[in-house]
Amino acid sequence: MSNTGDLTSNNPFNPLIEAASRGPGQLPAYPFITPEHVVPAVKWLVRQVEEKMASVESALSAGKEKSEKSWSAIMVPLEGVAATINATWSPVTHLFGVLNSPELRKAYDEALPLMVDLDLKLGQNEAVYRGLKSWQSDAGAWAKLDKAQQRIIEKRLLAAEHTGVALSGAARDRFNEIERELSQIATKFSNQLLDATKEFALNLSSKAEVDGLPDHLLELAAHEWARRNKTESTSQVEPTHGPWAITLDGPSFIPFMEFSKRPDLREKLYLASIKRASSGERDNTPLISSFLRLRQEKAKLLGFKTFAALSLSTKMAPSVADVRALLEKILAAALPAARRDMEELKAFRAAHPDLDGQRPDGKATVDLAHWDVAFWAERVKEAKFQYSEEELRPYFPLERALDGLFSLVKKAFRIEVRRADGEAPVWHQDVRFFKIHDDSGKHIASFFLDPYSRPQNKKGGAWMAGCLDRWQSTSGLQIPVAHLVCNGTPPVGETPSLMTFDQVRTLFHEFGHGIHHMLTEVPYIEAAGINNVEWDAVELPSQFMENWLFHVPTLKGLARHYQTGAVLPDHYIEKILASRTYRSGSMSIRQLQFALTDLELHEEFDPAGKASPFEVQNRHMTRAGVMPPHPENKFLCSFSHIFAGGYSAGYYSYKWAEVLSADAFSAFEEAGLDNEVSLAAVGQKFRKVILAQGGSRHPMELFVEFRGRKPEPAALLRHEGWL
Repeated sequence: MSNTGDLTSNNPFNPLIEAASRGPGQLPAYPFITPEHVVPAVKWLVRQVEEKMASVESALSAGKEKSEKSWSAIMVPLEGVAATINATWSPVTHLFGVLNSPELRKAYDEALPLMVDLDLKLGQNEAVYRGLKSWQSDAGAWAKLDKAQQRIIEKRLLAAEHTGVALSGAARDRFNEIERELSQIATKFSNQLLDATKEFALNLSSKAEVDGLPDHLLELAAHEWARRNKTESTSQVEPTHGPWAITLDGPSFIPFMEFSKRPDLREKLYLASIKRASSGERDNTPLISSFLRLRQEKAKLLGFKTFAALSLSTKMAPSVADVRALLEKILAAALPAARRDMEELKAFRAAHPDLDGQRPDGKATVDLAHWDVAFWAERVKEAKFQYSEEELRPYFPLERALDGLFSLVKKAFRIEVRRADGEAPVWHQDVRFFKIHDDSGKHIASFFLDPYSRPQNKKGGAWMAGCLDRWQSTSGLQIPVAHLVCNGTPPVGETPSLMTFDQVRTLFHEFGHGIHHMLTEVPYIEAAGINNVEWDAVELPSQFMENWLFHVPTLKGLARHYQTGAVLPDHYIEKILASRTYRSGSMSIRQLQFALTDLELHEEFDPAGKASPFEVQNRHMTRAGVMPPHPENKFLCSFSHIFAGGYSAGYYSYKWAEVLSADAFSAFEEAGLDNEVSLAAVGQKFRKVILAQGGSRHPMELFVEFRGRKPEPAALLRHEGWL
């Protein structure tokens, strides 16, 4: 198959086309992919898909005439289409998130409309829809399919209906216009947020300005200042003397807010964070209104009263009312705890005013301000549990955390993770590659790990995305490969990456998503791993993995001092366990505020009305909060989960899945976490029932099979310290 059509004359080789042309199992040639490859590859992809779909339509027509259908004749070619699209476009979207550049943006913006049109054409293919619908109604033919195959077809039909297959004429034209516009503004929202984040820096030059900051942050900030000012030579970086640049990136922002003794500088950084992408040429405010208006119109075109109703029609939760009932139940337990948290901070601050610094402008701070909360929460934690997050960092070098994680999954799931650096092409020198083997030594999956923050070209947050899906194709088995992306503290100078406990928790979380993708045993690409899994059940394995960090043997297995190799002392472990529920109410209400805001914006809110989306945000921050929201808070402008991600009218999924994950983990607790025989037995059951079956069965059915009953919230409330 030729890979030279439509390519630029000075670069006939296109690695995107090459990988897709060679068939299953080809890893993206990341070092060789350049922005100039993107548009030609997408144009090639469109032609390939059109050719493959013609043969599918022919098979459907023949099947109709013969009153029979064949999975191999119809669904296998459709899986091939999905695989070709993934092999061509997935590397582009991945690089867009981890190695962004003006050139890639330009290529992405040009290619995106072609991809949207291709998706619409596939979703609105009436011949495929009618053929699959008739297959479903043919009792004899339908009975020949296994349960996973039936579910795949059912989900395909639902997806087609949500892509407007039943619309025609002006209604379909308008639907397609909406889909194109939504994709464009999602990209713009993400780009503007990334630019606003990386543009800001709080430049500091005096000792007084960095009073209280830990050494690792001073070193990170000194290197960041050097990078921004083009003086990155190690000899020119002076962590002790500065200057320093503090950014809005997590590894810089969070410790500054927790340790800086300058309330005025904390205020500057806090305000910059809550106002990100909310003014000037990078203002996301008008995009929010466009999102809500277009989503509402889309839902109504498809016959739904609201976008929230459309969103929940594909999820595990039965209805908006059921979601609200769960959120309110958790809020009723969390809010009193959060109020106690706040009173504790205020009382401690009043008793220890000398722990904080003074404002140079002489202004007296009477009330606890928003930018004071993280600082005083850390002081209370230090006093209450006699340790700080910074004391733990030396015990959590990335390599040891990985060793401990891999040891855990070997015991629990009978898999072995082996380092395989150099065996796969990577997009950045910091990226690692690993292979997963089963207990017979068979290679069953692989993953890339991009662990560190890169504020200049990598979006914030952490995520798992599929690189390759498990797929039993006609030419053999394609094993799954995952991308695990974090934004942890990078190595600085001679010091390796030293993680906070929360960063280790994030690593475990994303690895949980990863094993959901990689330990699947489903042979069909459309139900392997997290494919076909209801969105509000996707977080079950990820949040499940976080629980292991409060298991003493696991914690001891991964926490060793990076210089001495000493195991994390018992007194620290005791304090970590004791502090597990510290400010759990405060952390929980934050998530509830986001979930309730998201739900109302997509259910009751009228984008054409007089009310502002920020009024909805502030109302929930007030009702489900312990402090009035800051008047300049424009958090929605950086709420990429619901405006540039997959969580629109679905942010509640985190809380919904927390109930599932806590209840699932309680099965391990009941069996005995330190009983290796019982642990392996329950771990194998979890692997075979929850992880292996992916999206081949409904998640409630799988949960009941694993747990023996429907999920109950008691375990979550107990883990949070509210029972």
